[in-house]
Amino acid sequence: MEIISQLLPFVFLIAIMYFVIIRPQQKEAKARKEMIQSLKKGDKVITNGGFIVVIHKLEDNFLSVKINDDVITKITRDSIAKKYEDEA
Repeated sequence: MEIISQLLPFVFLIAIMYFVIIRPQQKEAKARKEMIQSLKKGDKVITNGGFIVVIHKLEDNFLSVKINDDVITKITRDSIAKKYEDEA
């Protein structure tokens, strides 16, 4: 009985850490992965470098993106921060 009363605070702390730290991070990672998988040609995205680019071509690990009308370059899928939503 004494062992249970000593372990109860540790179990409680682990449960709090799971619900406050680990679970939200897992949900965010899953949502980001789904967002990256759902990208299609013509989508506007923001890169980790802060550039707003348009997806020109999808490849396995890379994306060809248009920076402007003349410049098309390749970036990795991991370098996408989020989709760009127009404020209009």
